Amino acid sequence: MKWLRFLVPVGILAVSGGVVWWLMATRPEPERRGPPPMIQVVEVMPLVRTNHQVILRSQGIVRPRTLTTLKPEVSGRIVWVAPAFREGGFFEEGEVLLRIDSRDYTTAVVTAQAELKLRESALQVAEAEHEQAVENWRLLGDGSTPSPLTLREPQLAEARAAVESAKARLEQALRNLERTQIRAPFAGRIQRKMVDLGQVVSPNSDLATMFAIDFVEIRLPLQNDQLDFIRLPEEYRGPAGERPPPPKVLLHGRYGSRDVTWEGRIVRAEGAYDQQTRELFVIAQVDDPYAWRGPDEPPLKVGQFVTAEIFGETLTNVFVLPRTALRPNGEVLIVDGQNRIHRRVVPVMWKDPDQVVVCTGLEEGELLCVTPMVFAADGAEVQPMLDGKPLRGGQPNRPGPLSGPGGPALTQGAGKPDHAKGDGAGATGPRAARSAPPTR
Repeated sequence: MKWLRFLVPVGILAVSGGVVWWLMATRPEPERRGPPPMIQVVEVMPLVRTNHQVILRSQGIVRPRTLTTLKPEVSGRIVWVAPAFREGGFFEEGEVLLRIDSRDYTTAVVTAQAELKLRESALQVAEAEHEQAVENWRLLGDGSTPSPLTLREPQLAEARAAVESAKARLEQALRNLERTQIRAPFAGRIQRKMVDLGQVVSPNSDLATMFAIDFVEIRLPLQNDQLDFIRLPEEYRGPAGERPPPPKVLLHGRYGSRDVTWEGRIVRAEGAYDQQTRELFVIAQVDDPYAWRGPDEPPLKVGQFVTAEIFGETLTNVFVLPRTALRPNGEVLIVDGQNRIHRRVVPVMWKDPDQVVVCTGLEEGELLCVTPMVFAADGAEVQPMLDGKPLRGGQPNRPGPLSGPGGPALTQGAGKPDHAKGDGAGATGPRAARSAPPTR
């Protein structure tokens, strides 16, 4: 009986295992379905020929036209200082900035005037003696030629020279007296002052550093391949042909938390390339940078860093593409009427951080893919979107895209979709297409 109690549970387990095995072995195979095909959604734009203004980008530091150190021409004590003689003060050409004690120089003028009068009196005496000697020789002479000494000509010449010397000393004294008033050599602004009231100065003393404000200049470097797209107002030795008009330039800078723009022009190019960078510097000029332009328009200050947009040549009858449409190997992606992409290498005339200009290799009306694609197989099917609407022969034919995280939007379909014939999107004319953000 003990062995029956052992075999019964074992038999039950064996029968149960056999049933389970039979059920597993005879169950129907589940239907295997593959994943639906994934069609990438891309943004497109119709190609249209247009004219494009080339913008050359550069940067530089604002510098004054003239920067000089003011020095006195006479020595003495400063007895008066103009209100404009301070850091940042404005002054006009010829304005008196400082006065030096002029009493010694006034005395020198009086002395020189008195000496001149003495020399003029002595000249009158010498002229009278010369005339008397000539008359005496005429009355008493023997008819021979008199010597210059007999006619007192040396004494007359000495008196005349003394008068000229006295006049020169008077002019010098008057100039020194005038120099006690130190005037501005040009309209400008004080950058730094070194002296003040009561200080004794000499011709070797530095009074102030000042700069002109009629216009400022900015040295802007240009790379050699940029020079094909701008006509510079070059300077030549001797006669030259008609110079081109100075190119316009927009200068952008930061003033506090604001972005400010100033307008200027390219006035010349430097005479040599930079030996370190092999770049050519052009000079931009902004007239009257400290003029009032409005409460929210600050002046263009010396020493400020600015970025520049130089207006170059206008390229005619070209295609302007978004920079995102150009692949690293110089290819672009064209979407045909069957919604399939085709890789095409195009020659680039000009490119900047935002746009690419192409003249040949494309046809007007074609659809350009502007969505960056990491893998773009030639002939792969895509879903083109124009202004956010899907295209099928020029009409929307599919539901909106499903946003895929971290990449382009994808549309799912259980089967192969029908393809529309023709390129209706290209016949709609030029329309602004939104550029999708690049896949990172």
